[in-house]
Amino acid sequence: MARKRGAEEPTSDLRGSKTKKKNGKEKASSSKMVSEEGKPPKVEQQKSQKLSEEVIVETDCGGPFTLTASEPTRNTRGELVFDDEPEFLPNLTPKEVLQAGSFGGTYFRPIKSSITGESYSGVWKELPKDWLEGLNINKQIASKIYDGKVNKYGAKCGGSLEMWEQSGWMHKQDPYGWFMWYCRFYRGRRSEDDERQIGRWQRCAGNKGRWRQNLVTKIVRSGCAFDNPAVSPVVRQTLLHWGYDLSEDDYKKGVKRVKI
Repeated sequence: MARKRGAEEPTSDLRGSKTKKKNGKEKASSSKMVSEEGKPPKVEQQKSQKLSEEVIVETDCGGPFTLTASEPTRNTRGELVFDDEPEFLPNLTPKEVLQAGSFGGTYFRPIKSSITGESYSGVWKELPKDWLEGLNINKQIASKIYDGKVNKYGAKCGGSLEMWEQSGWMHKQDPYGWFMWYCRFYRGRRSEDDERQIGRWQRCAGNKGRWRQNLVTKIVRSGCAFDNPAVSPVVRQTLLHWGYDLSEDDYKKGVKRVKI
């Protein structure tokens, strides 16, 4: 039987998943972060409606979790806008990341987590079916062997699971890492780890994020167009994994910070 979950962090082996609905309006609180410029960016978009009922996702990878927030809308800049986290503005949905070609096809492979001490497999089954439509699960989602040709930019990037675990960045509620957190956050789960994970995104792909500005600088120095895939495919692929694709508007803003 499905149980209601807030910000708890239970763990056990994955044996597939399903969703159940439960009436209620409880919503887990999420700490707000101050943007790097001191205030949230302005967005023009319609506010999404709150869920009229909770949805409980049954999964043994991090335990069942409850969806309490509605999915984001897009503003006129193409950014995803979460009503309760206005400073978190990726522009690619988890589905778009997976469909584009990412993680060398290995993200949801079977793993043994040193964070939880548990083994997991079939974790991709908790994702909405349309996210995986047309994809080869064994080659593009849960492959045990990393294949750079699967990636949109044909480049290999990112560290190993062991490296991320040893660095202290992993949390037991999402033992696969940031992208697992993003998939669940996007769908409407809220947890005590949201502030930390959003902060990681901001430092990587946010307005003044390290990798976003790194890519802008390389484009400027190359003399190529902002969307030329030949300019730093590794950094472009890295940003894709963080739910971000460099836009022309963001490129123009970033150019002002480049030192020639």
